Amino acid sequence: MRFRFFATVLLVFAVSAACSNAQHLSADGAPQTFNYLTDQYFHDVYFKFSPTAGTSAGKHEYDTQLEDYSAAEVQRNVAALHDYEKKLMAIDPKALDAEPAADYQILLNSIRANLLQLEVIRGWEKNPDSYSSGVTGSIFTIMERPYAPVNTRLRAAVEREKKIPQVFVEARKNLKNPPHIYTEIALQQIDGLVSFFQSDVPSAFADATDASAKAEFAKTNAAVIEALKSYGLWMKSDLLPRSNGDFRYGADTYAKDLSYSEMVDIPLDHLLQIGLDDLHKNQAEFARVAKEIDPTKTPEQELAELATIHPAPDKLLQAFHDRFDSEIAFVRSHNIITIPSDVQPTLEETPPFMRATTQASMDPPGPFETHSTKAYFNVTLPDPKWDATKTNEYMAAFNTGTIVSTSVHEAYPGHYVQFLWQDKFPSNIRKLIEAATNVEGWAHYCEQMMLDEGYGKVVAKDEREEKLIRLGQLQDALLRDARFVVAIRMHTGVGGAMSIEQAEDFFVKEGYQARPIAEVETKRGTSDALYLYYTLGKLEIMKLREDVKKRQGATFSLEKFHDDLMRQGMAPIKVIRKTMLQDDSPVL
Repeated sequence: MRFRFFATVLLVFAVSAACSNAQHLSADGAPQTFNYLTDQYFHDVYFKFSPTAGTSAGKHEYDTQLEDYSAAEVQRNVAALHDYEKKLMAIDPKALDAEPAADYQILLNSIRANLLQLEVIRGWEKNPDSYSSGVTGSIFTIMERPYAPVNTRLRAAVEREKKIPQVFVEARKNLKNPPHIYTEIALQQIDGLVSFFQSDVPSAFADATDASAKAEFAKTNAAVIEALKSYGLWMKSDLLPRSNGDFRYGADTYAKDLSYSEMVDIPLDHLLQIGLDDLHKNQAEFARVAKEIDPTKTPEQELAELATIHPAPDKLLQAFHDRFDSEIAFVRSHNIITIPSDVQPTLEETPPFMRATTQASMDPPGPFETHSTKAYFNVTLPDPKWDATKTNEYMAAFNTGTIVSTSVHEAYPGHYVQFLWQDKFPSNIRKLIEAATNVEGWAHYCEQMMLDEGYGKVVAKDEREEKLIRLGQLQDALLRDARFVVAIRMHTGVGGAMSIEQAEDFFVKEGYQARPIAEVETKRGTSDALYLYYTLGKLEIMKLREDVKKRQGATFSLEKFHDDLMRQGMAPIKVIRKTMLQDDSPVL
């Protein structure tokens, strides 16, 4: 999972009246107008009204600002987005060259996806965690990287903290009948967020020497802690009893979100069958490999044994770090992909506001960050308060096989390598608007691709361990297959409606996951409705690779294919297919 904190974008857009009419602009004027609108969008709108996104991207002129979470601002955002959509539609994309024409569609789809979220899905009325975790993320982006002197960052944090108590005033006004599971998740995280402001934030600024800023910080931080505690009590006593809303998108909204966000318009029943087919293929392969390890054991017994082969919780971070050198050496010696830098990512424990729904993630610096370019590999350790049984169940997700596939996914050649390529992405649109089927699809694709190319033989001490590593990769693939099926069935009812309890059971029985992981995954799926993008993107990339290979024949190079893919940035695979194949053939 790649994590970069981009808060819900609150946009107010104003551009020249020259492009406000409904007629298409002339071919001569279209490229200049599109470039102008794009620059206005990112420099004067996107970052201005989503200042946390500005900080995350490396635009530090926005560090002292905080998003306006009020309903009035949401409505201004909606009106501005509609206005901007009209201005963009006044440009004839046929008058643009191929690359900007693709960027045009990416940007237009992004606007429509935002409108769908604000007007139809309406998370700002449904998800209490978006407020508490949102403001926490806004402070975290200031403290996580030393992009400026500590006194400068402390003053920025103080200015943001001053505005945080008002966020919870707006939350109390905005939240209307949230889904029960959303309020439960928010309550589950609130103590960790309070602890974050009590301990982590002061620790991050402990070296500050600005006495005035430190004195003001003591006041603003105390006010934030009290606001969070009060919000938690309000959620428990007031909001939770009346949280009876429905998190489900419905088939029409789901299909629109998938089309806008990922440029995938495959009918949902066909899409579900694609997911089921991949699930069954991976289950069969799991059974085959398990039988090779020990023909006397069932796949379930092999899975149970695999679950016990994991590091101690306090050795987990080191276990990931131990993988980096071998991954880098293999990628280079086997000509997998160009690695643009020798700098390795930094391993750390997952920030508290992400722990309820995330096991591991890569948090890279933004594309405009120049002073602190570290990327953080976050790993969620088991809660020290858990008993031994629950801890062991959780650690089963970090067995000898899944540690390899997770490290490949997050670091080499997955998310981290893609981040290292971002300077070569062709436009700001491709740097800032992410298609998850590209970003997560690439990382998930790498898990299988690396073993297919022989990485398991390099890291395993014997043939049995090599097969266990393959089982771990397949278990991770089955996790993503289960997300695929659960997402569609739970949100749309296509293929049969699925309850939260049934989804958890599906992750256990069909996705081969331990119960605590199944619970986390199901919770995540209630709000991350499109988390089928892992398998979907992987399958799209695999089809693209095969289609390019057929066309190029003996001249095909895996390294060149991967490098060419990276150069296209974080665009939907449909866009990349058109560039690499020069046609509009189906993504799957």
